[in-house]
Amino acid sequence: MDDIVFFVLIPAAYLALLLLYLFVAPVIAALRGVALVSQLLGRYCQLLNGVLRLRTDEFVTVPPYRPADELAHRNYFFGPATRDLRQLLTQGRRLCVRTVTDAYRRVTTDQFTAPSMNRAFSIPYGLTLYLGLGVGAGTAALVLGTLLAVQALGVALLAGGARLTALTLRAVDRTVMILRGLPRGMLCPSCFERVPYPAYDCPSAICRRRHADIRPGTFGLFRRRCACDERVPTLLMLMSRNARLSGYCVYEHCGEPMNPDAGHMPEVILPLIGGRAAGKTQLMAAMVKSLENSAENGGPAIRLADPESTTNQRVLNEVLELQGHTRPTQKTLPRAHSFVLGSGRAERLVHVFDTAGERFVSREETDALRYAREARTFVFVLDPMAVDAFWTRLDPQGPKVDRTLASTVDPEDVFSRSVQTIHTMDTRLDKARLAVAVSKRDLLTGQPTLLAPQPDDSDALRTWLSEQLGLRNLVKTMDLQFGEVRFFCTGAVANETGQVDPSIGVFVEWCLRE
Repeated sequence: MDDIVFFVLIPAAYLALLLLYLFVAPVIAALRGVALVSQLLGRYCQLLNGVLRLRTDEFVTVPPYRPADELAHRNYFFGPATRDLRQLLTQGRRLCVRTVTDAYRRVTTDQFTAPSMNRAFSIPYGLTLYLGLGVGAGTAALVLGTLLAVQALGVALLAGGARLTALTLRAVDRTVMILRGLPRGMLCPSCFERVPYPAYDCPSAICRRRHADIRPGTFGLFRRRCACDERVPTLLMLMSRNARLSGYCVYEHCGEPMNPDAGHMPEVILPLIGGRAAGKTQLMAAMVKSLENSAENGGPAIRLADPESTTNQRVLNEVLELQGHTRPTQKTLPRAHSFVLGSGRAERLVHVFDTAGERFVSREETDALRYAREARTFVFVLDPMAVDAFWTRLDPQGPKVDRTLASTVDPEDVFSRSVQTIHTMDTRLDKARLAVAVSKRDLLTGQPTLLAPQPDDSDALRTWLSEQLGLRNLVKTMDLQFGEVRFFCTGAVANETGQVDPSIGVFVEWCLRE
């Protein structure tokens, strides 16, 4: 009887239980598979949080894109997003392999190697768990692979969108620059080169890193994040008047500060050409002072564009009001005397260049005057006292004229050399205008035979220069070289109330006419 129970009934019962188990086993396997998928998804979410948000050391497998010496943080979709995707792929694969391996190892230990129940029951159960783990691992691989693929597609689309946005912003900025009359960039007032885009210092007083190119791209679309975490606008049009950064020339041989208004408005370049002591500096000072007088009487607003121009003009105004004479301009290359004229949409940044007269009589010296390439209106300061005919026609019975105030350079020589140099810069003078400022009118008031006609009577001045001073050839050369020539007789002085001679106002209005 015992043998029957042992050899027949027990096996039969075991087989019956196995058959019954076959109906339950798929459910167990499915539940184990679902548990594995849930476990993997939970851990993948933790991995996402660690890689994208926490960014602690245990979640870093790929070195960061930003080197230690890089000035700014990269925009997320210009490298870091791809890096995060690579980290998710690498760590996600490791996570899946480790989780599935641990699950199989645990089943092997609990059901096969050291089971806590009889092997007759643990082995079928272990095989069921193996099956569930296999199905779960396959399902999890499919789900996680789909998630990674969707994320990769999203990163690709957003990265493409970021690049398209950067290109669009650059195109808009470029269009705005062209509409402002700056297709080749802004003029550096120190080295006279066209700067496509200035370099800017970080606005943080602690940092002051200099960013060479802040335009939309790798390091930001609308704002660039400096290495110190300070935010910097990426476009000139994003800088309000009160938040304009200090720009610097990008060329290594210069690096000098640019006007804060550079790039925000059209620029006008006005070179003053003339010999030594012809009166260029005095005329420049009177021009700005005349515009200041006009602004006080309801004319266009004017403000000096940089601290250096402000300081120089303050000194020059004092000289004008004392009716003194300015010191000779230094031979070193000048920084532009810059001011902003007008308001709102009518604002213009005007650069007046007062260059030492010595530079106009030497070809090697005039080659450095690169600002002449950008000018469309030129001012030639003609000192009548530099012409021999002036002294031969001088009335000996009239008031004495101080000969030490005369220019020592022949106007014809200065003009011919300057024009030759400007031609070598590929400047179309036939498309440019020339304002001839006959200077020192205030010194001629006592000489009726040599007193020039009305200050704004261009034709009469032309005749006066040709007939009285014998400059017929010079006048003809001017007409041949320039598209438009206008003559003015100017007196760069101011009275005790600070009002500039009326001759300057007419002259300035013509020079700055659109």
